[in-house]
Amino acid sequence: MAQRPGGRDDVKRGEAGSGVAGRASEDPRAQGWGGVARRGTRNLESNPPVAGKRVGGDDRDRGRPSGASDEWQDDGPVRDEASRAVARGTVAPPRPRRPSAEVPGDVRALVAEAAGPTRAARTTSRLEDAAGAYRRERYQDARRIVAPLAEQLPGTAPVRELHGLTLYRMGKWRDAIKELDAFHQLTGSVEQLPVVADCYRALGQMAEVQRCWDELRREGASVEAITEARIVLAGAMADRGDVGGGIRTLLEGPVDVRKPQEHNLRLWYALAALYERAGEVPRARDLFARLVHADPTFGDAAERLDALS
Repeated sequence: MAQRPGGRDDVKRGEAGSGVAGRASEDPRAQGWGGVARRGTRNLESNPPVAGKRVGGDDRDRGRPSGASDEWQDDGPVRDEASRAVARGTVAPPRPRRPSAEVPGDVRALVAEAAGPTRAARTTSRLEDAAGAYRRERYQDARRIVAPLAEQLPGTAPVRELHGLTLYRMGKWRDAIKELDAFHQLTGSVEQLPVVADCYRALGQMAEVQRCWDELRREGASVEAITEARIVLAGAMADRGDVGGGIRTLLEGPVDVRKPQEHNLRLWYALAALYERAGEVPRARDLFARLVHADPTFGDAAERLDALS
């Protein structure tokens, strides 16, 4: 991973949940939480992830303009995100997979080894608590629990990953980059790079978004991870006023598939949203209809289709 501000010297991190999702990570001890947050990227069109509310902002100001500071406060569980997105005229993707509240055996073994025999049980129990809080979208609680663990066990990838993803959900972009960069250094995995790119997008650092995108393609990441990064890149382009470029970027992805998986649906949603933003209503309507046919419960796609119809 190319060097980025706030991350390269603090090596070591992972997430209470996905261990390692990338091909570069072959250590079985670092794997086990499956694809916890490969769907971590939440901005599909113009706004960064919505995990809380900016201090002093109102409910309509849930997106974050490029270059904004990191001062956000946790607003408890994310409720009716799709409905809020309709109200503010932007996009809200579906919620990502969350880590199981029970630590998988391989992750438990890795954490227990790092903590030592006297602290193993207590540490794995706290990790389970943090994963459970993350799963319930209680990100402030998750951070309170996992931050000390990350400090105590800086070389334990699952802990660093969960900490980074929690910070991401709270809108702590720079801190999340630092933790997720450490996770990459520990594991070699690039599967969380779309989340890192999303943080850079929120910070208005388009060059870093492009760098993440180039690195993912160079390292041969999974189709899912590349698709997520493609969505982030397209959103960053639209942020800068290049909606057409964002559309072209998405069209180069896996759009025409017969049996769409979730990352395909997210791509469709992002593309439909940008079509709508560009005033290409028939194309937006057709793609939202295709999405709703594949998954009637996907985010606010049904509501947006009704509005366009």
